Amino acid sequence: MKQTVLARAVSAALTAFAAIGSVGALGTVGASSAFAQSGVTLYGVIDEGLDYTSNVRGSHVYEMASGYAQGSRWGMRGSEDLGGGTKAIFQLENGFDVNSGRAGQGGRMFGRQAYVGLASDRFGTLTLGRQYDSVVDYLAQTTANGNWAGYLFAHPYDNDNTDNSFRIDNTIKYASPSLGGFQFGGAYSFSNDTNFANNRQFSLGGQYAYGGWLIAAAYLQANNPGVGMNGAIAANDASFIAGRMRIFGGGINYTFGQTTLGFAYTNTNYQDPSGNGYIGIPLAATGVTLNTLKYQNFEVNGKYQFTPSFFVGVQYVYTMENYDASNGSVKAKIHSVGLMADYNLSKRTDVYLQGAYQKVTGDMTNAILDNAFIPGVQAPSSSGSQIVARVALRHRF
Repeated sequence: MKQTVLARAVSAALTAFAAIGSVGALGTVGASSAFAQSGVTLYGVIDEGLDYTSNVRGSHVYEMASGYAQGSRWGMRGSEDLGGGTKAIFQLENGFDVNSGRAGQGGRMFGRQAYVGLASDRFGTLTLGRQYDSVVDYLAQTTANGNWAGYLFAHPYDNDNTDNSFRIDNTIKYASPSLGGFQFGGAYSFSNDTNFANNRQFSLGGQYAYGGWLIAAAYLQANNPGVGMNGAIAANDASFIAGRMRIFGGGINYTFGQTTLGFAYTNTNYQDPSGNGYIGIPLAATGVTLNTLKYQNFEVNGKYQFTPSFFVGVQYVYTMENYDASNGSVKAKIHSVGLMADYNLSKRTDVYLQGAYQKVTGDMTNAILDNAFIPGVQAPSSSGSQIVARVALRHRF
């Protein structure tokens, strides 16, 4: 009799253990009880291809490169039902380079995203950790690079972060539920410094979706971005290092039938800029100090879905680059053109072709900013023009 009772107890324990362990299985799984429901999803993207760049410091380059239409990544997201329409949520997302296996975003284990929070059907979502800013969350979707094209179609130096060049650390973020197609949110990032304002960030944004329309706007300000490693925008993750960064803009997309047309405007102002994470060298000539650096980007884009498996997209960006330096002011004009064709081999695998061209005209001072630079290439051109062509394979899981 005792052995029978013991056997039943062991059997019950093993059954409970198996139910708990199933939550961690690969894919989307769930375990339920009288108290809660939870699930964890493992997902990822592998984007790998061959690039040709016409001019990198005076020479052309052929190379293998990872993560252009989408950054190569793997991640986990999960939730636990707390009842009453509220869930505990988390997401951990790692970016990596396919060719070398190295972690992206400055070598971080979960450099793309790492946060935990609460989500309510009625009140919205509150999250804490390393996250995206409001420009990325709301405005970027109206641009080609922030929607269907990626890296090579970013605005010069990704000056407005619509291509998500940096994430924001130490961040508390709120996103509202959808209210008749309207959604809004904001994020605040702590400096984690005794000087409260040193390398902090705050941003706000919103978008309205109705029928085929998507209308969005966002604002971001960061004090001392790229200064130190503990603030909102760390030194090894910043696009620009400056005394202050301000970004605002708006965009609109309209989809009718198989066609999507878009327009976006962004305005970026850097005060006392000293460096850039892409080019990794001083922005001005030797002995010259930049006081301000301003960009205005005007983008038009379009995409046509020929079949459910095949689309072609095009983008043009006109950028006004103005900078005030110790030796005078400069006003340059940057023309950027992008073309992309994408074909789905299956629901999870596609091949794509991309081409990008950039031309810098106007005032010249023999500074590095005079030279063309398409985000994603190894280095700036030795002249005012640069061309990139890419063929790639992308797989999602």
